[in-house]
Amino acid sequence: MYIKQVIIEGFKSYKEQIATEEFSPQHNCVVGANGSGKTNFFHAIRFVLSDLFHNLRAEDRQALLHEGAGHQVLSAFVEIIFDNSDNRIPVDREEVRLRRTIGLKKDEYFLDKKHITKTEVMNLLESAGFSRSNPYYVVQQGKIASLTLMKDSERLDLLKEIGGTRVYEERRKESLKIMQDTENKRKQIIEVVQYIEERLKELDEEKEELKKYQQLDKQRRSLEYTIFDKELLDARQKLEEIEESRTRVSEKSSNMYNSVLESHERWKILEKDLKNINKELQVLVKQRETSEMQKTEALKSYAKVELDVQDVEERIKTEGRTKDEVVKELKALDREIQRSKKDLEKVKPLYEQKLLEEEEIIKGIIEREKQLSLLYQKQGRVTQFSSKAARDKWLQKEMDDLQRIHSSTIDQAKKLDGEIKLLNEEFAELMKNREARSAELQERETFIGKCQEEYTSLKVQRDELQETRKKLWKQETDLMGEIDKLKSDIVKAEKSLDHAAPGDIRRGLSSIRRICRDHNIPGVHGPICELLECDEKFFTAVEVTAGNSLFHVVVDTDEISTRIIRYLSAEKGGRVTFMPLNRVRAPKVSYPNSADVVPLLRKLKFSPHFTPAFAQVFGRTVVCRDLDVATNVARTAELDCITLDGDQVSKKGGMTGGFYDYRRSKLKLLNIIRECTKNANLKQDELEKVRNSVQEIDQRITAVISEQQKLEATRSHYKSESEQLKQDIANAKKQEASISKALGKKKKLLLNAHSQIEQLESGLATKQAEMGTELVDQLTSEEKSQLSRLNPEITQLKEKLIECKTSRMETETRKSELETALSTNLVRRQQELEAQLSAIEPESMSAELEKKQQDLRDGKVSVDGATRQLKATIEQIDKLTKQTRDLKNAKDELKALEDNYERTLQDEAKDLEQLLNKRNLLQAKREDLMKKIRDLGSLPSDAFEKYQKKSLKELHKMLHKCNEQLKKFSHVNKKALDQYVNFTEQREELHKRQAELDAGDEKIRELISVLDQRKDESIERTFKGVAKNFREAFAELVPGGHGSLVMMKRRKVDEVDEEDADEDADRNTDNEGRLEKYIGVKVKVSFTGQGETQSMKQLSGGQKTVVALTLIFAIQRCDPAPFYLFDEIDAALDPQYRTAVGNMIKRQADTSSTQFITTTFRPELVKVADRIYGVTHKNRVSRVDVITKEDALYFIEQDQSHQHE
Repeated sequence: MYIKQVIIEGFKSYKEQIATEEFSPQHNCVVGANGSGKTNFFHAIRFVLSDLFHNLRAEDRQALLHEGAGHQVLSAFVEIIFDNSDNRIPVDREEVRLRRTIGLKKDEYFLDKKHITKTEVMNLLESAGFSRSNPYYVVQQGKIASLTLMKDSERLDLLKEIGGTRVYEERRKESLKIMQDTENKRKQIIEVVQYIEERLKELDEEKEELKKYQQLDKQRRSLEYTIFDKELLDARQKLEEIEESRTRVSEKSSNMYNSVLESHERWKILEKDLKNINKELQVLVKQRETSEMQKTEALKSYAKVELDVQDVEERIKTEGRTKDEVVKELKALDREIQRSKKDLEKVKPLYEQKLLEEEEIIKGIIEREKQLSLLYQKQGRVTQFSSKAARDKWLQKEMDDLQRIHSSTIDQAKKLDGEIKLLNEEFAELMKNREARSAELQERETFIGKCQEEYTSLKVQRDELQETRKKLWKQETDLMGEIDKLKSDIVKAEKSLDHAAPGDIRRGLSSIRRICRDHNIPGVHGPICELLECDEKFFTAVEVTAGNSLFHVVVDTDEISTRIIRYLSAEKGGRVTFMPLNRVRAPKVSYPNSADVVPLLRKLKFSPHFTPAFAQVFGRTVVCRDLDVATNVARTAELDCITLDGDQVSKKGGMTGGFYDYRRSKLKLLNIIRECTKNANLKQDELEKVRNSVQEIDQRITAVISEQQKLEATRSHYKSESEQLKQDIANAKKQEASISKALGKKKKLLLNAHSQIEQLESGLATKQAEMGTELVDQLTSEEKSQLSRLNPEITQLKEKLIECKTSRMETETRKSELETALSTNLVRRQQELEAQLSAIEPESMSAELEKKQQDLRDGKVSVDGATRQLKATIEQIDKLTKQTRDLKNAKDELKALEDNYERTLQDEAKDLEQLLNKRNLLQAKREDLMKKIRDLGSLPSDAFEKYQKKSLKELHKMLHKCNEQLKKFSHVNKKALDQYVNFTEQREELHKRQAELDAGDEKIRELISVLDQRKDESIERTFKGVAKNFREAFAELVPGGHGSLVMMKRRKVDEVDEEDADEDADRNTDNEGRLEKYIGVKVKVSFTGQGETQSMKQLSGGQKTVVALTLIFAIQRCDPAPFYLFDEIDAALDPQYRTAVGNMIKRQADTSSTQFITTTFRPELVKVADRIYGVTHKNRVSRVDVITKEDALYFIEQDQSHQHE
């Protein structure tokens, strides 16, 4: 062990915190100028280690704080860091920090940053080898000089201090004080005895007259005793009767009280059941409200769907009737159309025939008129034209005009032909498209039907899934309610368990769980109570046997428990007892083989790994059938015994027992917590499965709804396409009718064009025939005949034409009527009816009806389910309401019973109080009588039987007569005899006390003799060790010289040396008057080794210093310390001795592993130092730094040169 580092802050000249570099475990030297702070550095170390700065006042503490410029220093500390690798300081650390902090109002010590007291510090240093009786491990300035000036007697006192004789002297002083007190008490006893002797002589003269008085007084006391005894016996009998009455009333009250407790417990159970039922009622009321709402919603939905079904059915019926009517009307219309078409077909040929006939007549008229016109023209050509050429020219011009008109008409006919062809193609294309659209419409209708079927199937599937989900939801709600109830029971049981365990243990267990969780500490298994299981009937025996051991925590190793204890101590987290399995050993126990005895350990269930811990707690206890068996087993087998009721018999014979409230059983509470936790975990797992099922069904319902939405979208899309196709087909039919009408018009125009072409060609042929004929003014006979025939033919043809036109117009009117009726009325109506018929979708309506009917059935199921659930809920509510009424009635009955019990208990309490008052009165009377009997004092031997047969009345007469006679002796000193006896007893007691004091005084004198002997032995033993070390150390310091210590014993006064007369004048006796055996220690040295030895008075100053240092080294070797502090011990030495001192320090540091810290102004100690520190001072602040040996020697050389100057 050695000083490793010193840290100083605010102490004297060390204002700022300085921490020295690590000291060498051998020799360390400190150099510095005067006033730099070397001594303060040594004071700082002594401030922590020694008693130099003990019991400081405020001004003393202020003086130790740094004073200088800047802010005021309010506190200071010095911390010493020790290397404790050898464990010399009894602390389990290789490095120990000891700090002392001082302020104006505080003075504190800290060991490794933990607060300790000064006494603990001193004891710690004593155990490390720092002896209070030998403070010479610190040698400060001036200590050497004081040693050189010591007298022989003072050197003896020094040896006494080192030898520890102070203890003997203190005990001798205490013994002498006791002897003095004993002597004083002995004198007082002698004086008191003399007074008692004189008083006894006076009392002896009064005894004769007193004897007569005493005879009468004995009679009186006998009579009084008999009277008191009879009254006492009567009081005791009455007390026994009262006690019996009290016992009966108490037993009855106890039974009644137990009944009240049982009733109260039953009342609490009923209250708990009532609360649970009320909770269930609240839940059921909410369920009823929910069920009513669900039923209302279901009824609303059912009514709405029912109305929808009725509406759909009505629509279906209406549409059916409409369809029948439309079909019927269509059939009639078809017949009408067919009939009209047949009529039209009949009229059309007739009309065409009339038209052809009319055209033929017109053509004949035109042809004849042309011939007639040509004849007239030919007849008038002569008058019209002057010549043939003129005529031909005019004919040619007419022919050219006709030719041009003919060409234009042919072009127009060709154009009409092309248009008719295009219209026919367009008509054929429309027919084709309409047929394709019709096929596509049929396909769409089929797909829509399939979509509706799939949609209905998915709806059924969705309804089934939703019904399953409702059941799962209800199951989930029930499970959550059960889990909440289990958790509530767990919380209640845990609270009860917390109240059953002591507060600090409860906090400790809670802290352990948190520490293990936060710091991830394995190997902690928990308290004993959580690791065992047993039959419920053994709960009481287990709890009483274990006590607080139930909460002992089982861990694998003691290292784990030590680690946790550190955290607990740091956090102040409570108190816990650990059971490390690697340290616990199971006791070896042999159990008796009896059917009435069962080892408690065998009735416990636990992991075999924990066997040592359980054997430690329960291994020495057996369960017995009853207390008699337990008593026998405890006495014969030396085992602790316990019954199932918790009554214990210790193996040492002690018995404990009584009532044990099983309702507050810790194991029962733990069992409740364990079972509830297990059930809660199972319910939680089941709840997770239900939730997963609900989630899965939700996903499936979502998928089904998504599929339904897709089908609905597809169906809507195809339905929209079907409507569009129907519209396209209707439009196509309209276009076909339009094209057909346009085609008829085009054909008629083409026919007219062809007729005009024929007329033009005929005119051209006539003009061509007239070309080149002769221009004559008269017609030929043929022409005349033709001319006369043509007019009547024309007239006849015109009349025929009129008839034909009239007939044709009638036919045309009929044809127009038929066509108009067909196109405008019949066909359009047919199209409207067909559109109306196509708009009627019986399959869609049937699907919708089926869907609505399914919804209606589902609604019916929902209504029935809601009704059933509501009915079940109402029945459950009624059932619970009835239970509530029953429980309230039971509570009222229990309350009435409790009130009756309370009234009965109050009456019995009054009876007990009356009995108690009577008992108190009788007890007071009994005590008074007993006191009177005791006050009678000693009685005559016949007093107990002499007057027993007398009655109380006779006894009172006799007592009155005796008292009258005693009045004659009123002047007698009635206490004379008692005083005589008392004084005699006091005299004997004082004589005995005096003998005891004499014996004690003799023992004390023997003790003083022993103490004086041991003191002398200690002095001799210390002197031998110091003297031996002195010789060796002096020989090392002064080569060739020798020195010794001489013990001076007491001699006759006339033989004392004159040299020592003055020294021993005041030491002939000690403080207690005892002559000392030894009077001093003389030093005899020779520095040359030749000649006579010299005493201290004969030596020079330097030689005295060498002798003083030798004495210090001798004392240190006698009682070695771990390290030494020398403050300028070489100041007064010559160079050769300084070198010798340095070599001795170096040798001792190397050989004995002792640390030295020295200060010096001389180079010799610096040269042998292992590490050198320089103390500097600037602005009234000191610093300590490591310097080289060369710098230290240079500083010393400079300092010595300044001193010489």
